[in-house]
Order: sequence, then structure tokens, then C-alpha cells
Amino acid sequence: MANGIVANGPAFEESAARLGATRPQAAVAAAIVAIAALGFAVLPLITTVALLVLVQVVFLAVSAWRILLIVVSWVRPVEVSADPPAWPRYTVLAALHDEAPVVNQLVANLSALDYPPDRLQVFLVLEAHDLATQAAAKAAPRPDWMTVVVVPPGGPCTKPRALNYALRFATGDLVTIYDAEDAPDPGQLRAAARAFRADPRLACVQAPLRIRRRGPTRSPLMDRQFAVEYASLFEVTLPGLTRLGLPFPLGGTSNHIRMEALAAMGGWDPYNVTEDADLGFRLWRHDWTLGVIRPPTWEAPPGGLVTWLPQRTRWLKGYMQTWGVHTRRPREMGWRGFLAMTMTVGLSLLAALAIGPSLAWLGASVSLSVAAGVSPATPLMALATLTLGMLSAWGSAVFGARRAGIPYDLRDMAFAPFYWSMLSLGFFHALWRLIAQPHVWDKTPHLPETEAAPRLDAA
Repeated sequence: MANGIVANGPAFEESAARLGATRPQAAVAAAIVAIAALGFAVLPLITTVALLVLVQVVFLAVSAWRILLIVVSWVRPVEVSADPPAWPRYTVLAALHDEAPVVNQLVANLSALDYPPDRLQVFLVLEAHDLATQAAAKAAPRPDWMTVVVVPPGGPCTKPRALNYALRFATGDLVTIYDAEDAPDPGQLRAAARAFRADPRLACVQAPLRIRRRGPTRSPLMDRQFAVEYASLFEVTLPGLTRLGLPFPLGGTSNHIRMEALAAMGGWDPYNVTEDADLGFRLWRHDWTLGVIRPPTWEAPPGGLVTWLPQRTRWLKGYMQTWGVHTRRPREMGWRGFLAMTMTVGLSLLAALAIGPSLAWLGASVSLSVAAGVSPATPLMALATLTLGMLSAWGSAVFGARRAGIPYDLRDMAFAPFYWSMLSLGFFHALWRLIAQPHVWDKTPHLPETEAAPRLDAA
């Protein structure tokens, strides 16, 4: 059965397995700290003003970038409609860990994929110690082309390690990944295959991820914010970057990859907890291109803060790992690739760090001024930066929600700053986890959907 590829991830120098900064990274960080310390010691007032102006200029540039993506994403590329003479072989990987309750649902969703059965193989990839999910998967009624693969014990116990192991059994020309709660559009594989046929340098296409709600009542505010956040990313940001010919961090599911390109990369980095984000930029560094397709995958929202925070912590920790790995040799990215990584991964980290404290400071200053009966002494530049930033973020959310067909009303817009503020909780938690447990995977629990669980577009 083992006739695929042996994938152990990238070399140590290109992997998140290497901890700590390289000498050039440490030198740059030390120089920045030294210059700032000298400035505050010698010219504290001028240094403070200069730093504030720099921060405001950066955030104005970010807002302008977000507006640019809204505009360029408006023109969607024409999808390839011509079928290939023969459909390529397709491997589907679904790595599951403690997912016994949703196995039957996933099997049903993957069984609905519209692709020639003789060209399709699906692997349910399970951990050796996860006996409950193994039992559920083996008991589930599966088509002949769906097989259970058990990953031998070992470390790190991460999704990318499991995916790499499964590749040794893969026979596909193309490969894609789905998560336990995914419900992909049945035509997604065919759309991806058509896109690959049209462009031989295309390494990966990302399908949009859309969020469905759990119950018959209106979705809670957290779920709606999460859904719109996804819509902004997958319906605006990624299509915009594609139109600009730039790389982007892949989503953790529904990315379709050319097996030739994946094999050349050595598979996924088993030590990076956002192996998807890392892979997108590694492919770019090796002269491959990325794209998007339209058929979506529907997912369940993580739920309230108790489940949302660990998931966000893992994402931000993985972004920190990805930033650290790809800034070791930034010249290999080229200026366009480095710009794209800065405006996606770097911006996500900066926003998560700054948004909570910034909004707290603004709220406190306004509250104290009102209590004292005086006008808030907020500089015009700061107000302009805040206003443009909020408008650009809301604009991306509005256009993304519209394209995804999900609701986004004034109540959601009003709650958005509070949701954004919670990103700072995730950032500091992620920073601590990066130091204490860099390669531990924070698991997001999933529950099966019910028949009375409509998508957000049904609200």
C-alpha cells in the first residue's frame, strides 16, 4: 500500500523545530532596542513623538492596504470551466484527533464529493492512542475509496506530522486537507483540478471557508464575529492578494496542493502549529504560485471564549513561528513576498498585540475626560488613524459578508471592537505558550451538527 512519498518536513534551518532567533535576527532586534533606549535616554520627548508618528503612519498604511485589497478583490478572475481530458488522481486527507462524535458526519460529507471514484482516495488519519476515534471510524459505513490510516506513536503530536505520515500511502497527483467538522462543496475537487490544469506553476489553491451556526435560533455574537472575520479573510484578503500575484498564509483546511510541489517541500512542517501558513510562503520561496477557487467549505464556529481562545492562541503562536522561520533568510522571499508576509502574518501579530491596549487606552482617556467635564485631548492624527482603521476593517467585513452571503448588521459592527480586543488575550497567551510549549497543539473540540443547524446565510 505504501507507494506515496516519504515526507518529514523541511530541513532544520527552515523548520519551527529550531527554537530561538538566529544571529542576524538577534542583531536586528538588539539594534532596534538600543536605538529606542538611546533615544528615550537622550531625547525622550522627541523620541516619544517620533514613535507615535511612526505607529500612526504604519496603521494608516495598513488601512490603505486593506482598502486596496477591497478594491482589487472586486474583480474576480474567470474560473476555468474546461474539464481535463482525464481527471487527475486526487488524495484527500482528514487528520482527526479525539473526534469520535463527528466521524459519521465527516464520512457523510466526504462521501458527497463529486469526483470519479476510480481517481479518488480519502484517508481518515488517526492517532495511535485515540482508540475512540479509531473505533468510530472503523464502524462508520464508508465507500471503498475511504480508508483509515493510523499514525504510529511519536512526537510531536501535531496535525502536520499526521499528514506527513499519510503521504506515504498517497497516490494522488493532487492532495487536499479537510478538518473533522468540514462540509465541502461537492464540486470543490473538480474546480481545483481545472485550475491546476490551466496553470502549470500553480502549487496550491485555497477554497473559501464559511461558517455555519449551530442551532435554530440566531447565532451568538461571538459566532457571528468569527464568521465575518472568515468572510473578510477568504472573500476579500486572499482574492485580493491573488489578484496582485502575491503569496498568502493558507487556511488550515480546503487547500488543494499539487503533489509534485508538496513533495519538493518535504511535506508540512510537523513542528509548526500553523503548518498551512508556513507552507504557503515556502511554496512562494521555491517559485510556485498560489490561487483561490470559489466552491466553499462550511465549518462550525468554535463557540464561546472558552473554546475560541485556545484556537486563537494556536493560530497566533503558529504565526509567530512562521514569522520567525521566514525572517531567517528574508531575501529568499523577495520584496514582494516579504511585503505580503508582513501585511498578513506580521500585521495579524501587530494588530493582536496593539488593538486591546489601544482601545482600552482610548476608552479610559475619553471616560476620564468626560468625568472631568473636559474635551478629550486626543490628537487629530490619532483620531484620523483610528477612524480610517475602523472604516477599512468594517468595509472589509461588509464586503466579505456580502460575498459569503452572511448577515452583518449595525449590532455586529458595534460589537466588533470588543471582539477585536480579545485578540490581545490570544496574543499574550500565544507568546507564553511559544516560550513554554512551542510545539504543543491546542485542540479545538467539535460537536456534530443537527438538522436544525442552518448556515449563517439562512439567518
